Formats: sequence, structure tokens, C-alpha cells
Amino acid sequence: MSDVADIVVVGHGLAGLVAAAEAADAGRSVVLVDQEPEQSLGGQAFWSLGGLFFVDSPEQRRMGIKDSVELAMQDWMGSAQFDRDDDLWPRRWAEAYVNWAAGEKRAWLREMGHRVFPIVGWAERGDGRADGHGNSVPRFHLTWGTGPGVVDPFERRVRLHVESGRIRFAHRHRVDEIIVEGGVSVGVRGKLLEASGIKRGEGSSRVEIGDFELRGSAVIVTSGGIGGNHDLVRRAWPSRLGEPPKTMVAGVPAHVDGRMLTITSETGARIINEDRMWHYVEGIRNWDPIWANHGIRILPGPSSLWLSATGERLPAPNFPGFDTLGTLKHLRSTGYDYSWFVLTKSIINKEFALSGSEQNPDMTGKSIRGVIDRARKGPGPVHAFMEHGEDFVVASSLSELVAGMNRLASVEPVGPSIDEAALRTIIERRDREIANPFTKDAQLTAVYSARHYRGDKISRVAKPHRLLDPEHGPLIAVKLHILSRKSLGGLETDLSGRCLTSAGVPLPGLYAAGEVSGFGGGGMMGYNALEGTFLGGCLFSGRAAGRAAAADI
Repeated sequence: MSDVADIVVVGHGLAGLVAAAEAADAGRSVVLVDQEPEQSLGGQAFWSLGGLFFVDSPEQRRMGIKDSVELAMQDWMGSAQFDRDDDLWPRRWAEAYVNWAAGEKRAWLREMGHRVFPIVGWAERGDGRADGHGNSVPRFHLTWGTGPGVVDPFERRVRLHVESGRIRFAHRHRVDEIIVEGGVSVGVRGKLLEASGIKRGEGSSRVEIGDFELRGSAVIVTSGGIGGNHDLVRRAWPSRLGEPPKTMVAGVPAHVDGRMLTITSETGARIINEDRMWHYVEGIRNWDPIWANHGIRILPGPSSLWLSATGERLPAPNFPGFDTLGTLKHLRSTGYDYSWFVLTKSIINKEFALSGSEQNPDMTGKSIRGVIDRARKGPGPVHAFMEHGEDFVVASSLSELVAGMNRLASVEPVGPSIDEAALRTIIERRDREIANPFTKDAQLTAVYSARHYRGDKISRVAKPHRLLDPEHGPLIAVKLHILSRKSLGGLETDLSGRCLTSAGVPLPGLYAAGEVSGFGGGGMMGYNALEGTFLGGCLFSGRAAGRAAAADI
């Protein structure tokens, strides 16, 4: 099979949809290629919570948050910690993105019907330094409709162009080669895969039924990262984070396999910052999985007691929701692939949210009644995990809790038993600090501080209480796994999304956007992400590449 369009977009996730829609709006014909079936249109973004990073938004101002480009840039650069010669383009992308998040981004999305929840979340609260990692203020704007609510505007735009004939889908087309002729990228070729009736996110077959070739004047690669391929994750794992884990749960489907990174690099496109990555430490096994080894992330408030596998309390600033990679680094030094939360029912009802559109039916379904019920009763999906999840222990006493924890410690990944007397001492010392509204316990200080923010006090942070107070029980323990998620490095690109060679010059006709380009430039987030930036990076880089490719041909 051979076909022709102006632009070939490889990858039908969020960045691919944005790039295709922008190029078609500019009058170009587009073929949108992916190895997965149409059911998976939208890629990983569909499964996301839909959080977006905005700066000085009306929602922030209504919540009493004073944000600015200067503060956001300080936070971004303090988190990114750019320190390499290769960080020239990542830094430029970072500066452009922060300015976009403070400017046109919100209005551009609203014009397409996108809306956000009025309470702004405070993710990645940081490492405790004003000029270090983390968000100084809440910036996590939750999409009304979660991940599907982010995907829908661009899927609608793409489907309108499909109806007019300007965009064509090429599902079940696995790209094996980018065609380069005379130094110019002019298309792709690969294998046709058999039709697949799987449900969204499930693994599809790789049975080949033929060959194909698609030609154009430009190729935009938007194929995602490596998070579904744990062998690649371990191979790229940086020594600064310790030894790679032997066991992980998968935060993304298996088709997030990193194939296109290698295929694109064979054209001469340069990959940088492969060792920069983003994985969570609050993963739990999904009791109702969609893909193999399906993990869900707990998005915790700040109150749960965090323990290593050996039962030691994690040091400051490794508190829930503060410093993802700092905590990952610390936990890798313990020699075990898991850790523990210990908390109460009062904390779990107020502070636990779960990643994923399917784990937030109230927000995904845009149900105001559902949101009210969550506030009154706690989130239903969390209660389902308490009942069915294999990583949860619910107990009426500390002795019963420890017995349950030790049962889970004997299950892969295996670790040491928790000593009840030692855990009781840790909890009692923490609980004595609750007697006063001031404390030397750094975590409780952070909790009191969080409750000064109206959004946290209303919906995210439980009133401080003794963990051993039976009125707040039962006690709960959660075994936490490392959850694979995002690549922060990738194909080096200029601000137009053009792929660059090792000599720093653009490869004619070849563009990249989304996670495959480190969400822009080959790693615009540097070493750390501020959350709400992954989807936003897909939007920003997809838009830039689609517009540039359309203008350049």
C-alpha cells in the first residue's frame, strides 16, 4: 500500500491530534498513523486526570493565590536544574512554555470548550527551598471531564477534518522506518497489523498482514515515551536515583514502547537526556486492571505517615505530594522496591485521590452530584480499593494492622516484617505533637500550612488528629510500589518542533512533539516536573510542530 498526504503524523495521542488539527486548519492534508486501533485514539491522555499547569489564572485569583510569571519561572528553573550543554533548547522551550501557560494557553483551550474545576490543586509542593524544586503556589487545574475532557476538543477538530477529507486515519499501521531521500524526510513505511477489537488500553496483537508506505512533504513524530517498556526504563535509569527497581507497576499501556525513538534516531535525529525520567512512588496494583501490570497512582494529601519497607519514617521533605524524585531517590537507597503509607479513614476520605479518568467517574462524567457525594462520603473508587485492592490493609487496631502489613511484606516484592512496638513508638511520638496548633514535626507543620490555603482546607487536607484516635479509624496501611510513567528526555527539537542533528541543524521535513521530544526540545522539564505539565507539553509542542510543518512545506 502506498499513499500520499502533505504531512504524516506518527502517533494518535494528544500531541498527534493537536499537530494534525493545527496542520489541517492551515489547509494541509494529513494522514494520522498509529499501530493501535481507533479505540485508543487520544493515547495516554485519555487515561489521565486531566491536570493542567496555568499561571496567574482567574481560578487561582478567586482562591486567593498570588502567582506570576516570575514566580513560576523561578519554580520551573529551580525544579529543572538545567546543568548541561544539551540544555540549550530545553531551556528555551521551558521559558516559552511558562510564558504560554501565563498567557494564551487558557483562552485558546476555552475557545474550544475546555473548562476546569474551580478549586486549584497544589501538586509537587517541593523540597523546602524557595529556589529549589516544587510549586510555590497551587497551579494544578483539574479539567472538568478529566483526560477525556482534554482530548475531546482536539478529537472533534480532527474528526471534522476527517469528514471533509483533509485528515485520514491509518490505524493498525506500525511504522518501522522513516523514509529519507536527498536528506529530506518524505514519509514512513512499515507493516499493516491485523484488525483488533480490543477495548481501549488493552494489549493489541502484532500479527502482520501486509506492508504500507505513506509519503508526504513532512513527518511529525508524536509516538510517546518508554514507560510501558520496563526493560528500556531500567536501561535508561540514572545512577543518581540508585539502582533500578526489580519490580514496578505500569502506569501506561504496553504500546508506550519507545520504538519510534530508535527509528527516528536512525534518520540522524539526536536524542538527548535519556536518563531524565519521571516515575511515581505511590503506585498500587489496580484490582480491576485494563492493561497488563496496571498500576494506579495515589495522589495523596500531606497527612499520611510515610514509612520505608523497614518501618522507618521518611525524613523531611519526603512527605506525601511534595518531592516525587527526591522521595524516589531516598527509597532506592533502602534496598527495597516498596514503601508504606499508614493513615486513618478520616485521612483517606479527605486526602486520597487516584490517578486516571476511570478512577474519577464524578469528574470524568461532569457530575456535580457526584462531586458533592465525594465531599460528603469520600471517593467511591478509593473505597473500592480499600475493599478489593491487594495493597490495602484495613484494621481496627495497630496489632491487626501490623499483622496485615507483614502478610503483604511476604508477597512480591518481598521485604522485612514491621515491628509493632517500633511502629507504635513512631506513631505515638507523632501523635503527641497534635496537642498544640504548633509543632516541631516538619510534616505536621506542612499540614498546618496547607490548611491555610482555602482549597486544601475545603477538599484536600484533613484536620490534624491522632492516628491512634479510634474516632478517626479504622487504621489503614497501603503498600506502595514504584509506578513507571514519563520520559523527560527525547528527540532534540527547536522551537518549531524541527528535529535536530548532532551538529545542531534541523533535519528537513522531520518534526517531533509530545513525550517523544521530552515534551519539547528534548527535555523542557529538566530533571523534575511540576505536574500539570505533561498534557500541557503535548498541547504546546503539538501545536508548534503542526503549525510549523504546515508553514514550511
